[in-house]
Parts: sequence; C-alpha cells; structure tokens
Amino acid sequence: MICGVRFCGGCNPRYDRGKALEKIKEQNKDVDFRIAEEGETYDHLLVIGGCTNCCASHCQFSTREGLTKMWDEKHINEVLKKIDEIKSKEKAKQNIK
Repeated sequence: MICGVRFCGGCNPRYDRGKALEKIKEQNKDVDFRIAEEGETYDHLLVIGGCTNCCASHCQFSTREGLTKMWDEKHINEVLKKIDEIKSKEKAKQNIK
C-alpha cells in the first residue's frame, strides 16, 4: 500500500505533525508513506493539518481509496483504523485473484 502524505504549511501548528506521522508509521511498517506529488496515484492520501482549518490543498492528488484529514494528534487512532480498513480491503482483493 502506498499512502501519499500532504502537510499544511504550518502557519499555526498546535501539535507536532511530524511526530504524529511517525506514530502512524510505527504501526504501519508495511505501508509506504511518501510525500504526495502531483501526477502520482496513491492508494490513500493522508492530509495532515496543524490546526482546525486543515487548509492543505489536496484536489491535485489522485487516490484509489480516498483521503483522510487530521488536524489534531487525537485523530491518530482514526487514521490507524482507516489504514487498517484499506489494507484489509486490499488483502481481500488479492485473495479473490
């Protein structure tokens, strides 16, 4: 699974966004997290905002399984759950083949 990551500009961060991503990565060593780039298609996109505005643009990125936005470190568990759902879905597709 390839997960694109889009950070906001960091003008008003209320938590350490980099540490939040590291916590997510620690529990998903089988996921390839990459800074999102235009022209690439990702299985999922994680948009990490630093405050409730979560203003990072993301419409320029292509995904197979949508995106998840987070703007507080309290959202880490929700992100982990979503990634697990996508991995389970991918695994089920592979078992059908």
